[in-house]
Amino acid sequence: MSEDVAFLRQMLEIYSPSREEGRLAAYLRDRMAALGFRARVDEVGNPVGEIGTGEREVVLLGHIDTVEGYIPVRQEGDLLYGRGAVDAKSPMAAFVLAAARARPRNLRVVVIGAVEEEGASSRGARHAVRRPRPDFAIIGEPSGWSGITLGYKGRFWINYTLERPTRHSAGPGQSPCEEAVAFWNTVSAYAAAYNRERRGFETLDPSLRRFNSTSDGFSERVEQLISVRVPPGFAVAEFKDAAVGWAGEAQCLFANEDAPFRADKSNALVRAFLGAIRAQGGEPKFKLKTGTADMNVVGPVWGCPIVAYGPGDSSLDHTPDEHISLAEFRRGVEVLTTVLESL
Repeated sequence: MSEDVAFLRQMLEIYSPSREEGRLAAYLRDRMAALGFRARVDEVGNPVGEIGTGEREVVLLGHIDTVEGYIPVRQEGDLLYGRGAVDAKSPMAAFVLAAARARPRNLRVVVIGAVEEEGASSRGARHAVRRPRPDFAIIGEPSGWSGITLGYKGRFWINYTLERPTRHSAGPGQSPCEEAVAFWNTVSAYAAAYNRERRGFETLDPSLRRFNSTSDGFSERVEQLISVRVPPGFAVAEFKDAAVGWAGEAQCLFANEDAPFRADKSNALVRAFLGAIRAQGGEPKFKLKTGTADMNVVGPVWGCPIVAYGPGDSSLDHTPDEHISLAEFRRGVEVLTTVLESL
């Protein structure tokens, strides 16, 4: 087993769901220090490594947390299985290896492993964004080794709660559960109408993530959590006003809002990626993602050339079958190394 694969495998072995990233952060700090980085763990738990000198700076911002559900780490031929193999420990490992390999002399490379990206708070990125504006930024998310991600949809959560005194099921009117279902159906119908002439990155995508009802014999309570992915140009404030009206007597609260973000592709960073991917025999592909990432947090604030990049098939994100092709992983490291050297 090569040292690169052993490094990635060790990262996968350390289970790190959101808010439990401490062991992995310490491991990455120590590993980066051994590779010549000036390494530490910052105030919120992000491992941070800096290497190289110079006036210009590039930030490689990955995330080290995963969704819950440990997947036993195993290798089958070219495939390495484990939670985070795609989202997003392979991109993070590639950042560390590429920065150490490039050893830039006229460029400072700052590698940050953000915490709590999967937990929707993006606590690590919201801390990292306080840094001075870098010259370039790369977000560690799976794009495929020949893909370059330029944008992500925005998102917010709807927390719906309705509680009423218990009454007989044969009585008139809707139950709290039925009212909650009607609310979800209204949201879903609104999105279907909005999307009628739209496709892909331009669509509005609500998703019912949680639904729970309880009764103590005196009152009935129903709660539901809806995630809403929003495209550029969508009137979020108007939608929220409408949703409050649809909720009627229910409490309708909104949380964790991130605006959609789309980066420019006419800059030195994108040109470096185009050249590096072609040097590996690939045909570069620009991508726009329907999810969200830490790019939504830092992109609008930093305002610098920025892309998201990393080895891995994003269709495997969060799945029980999550795995990475080691050939793809190695190509991703090579692409990133070439990009840093060219910058």
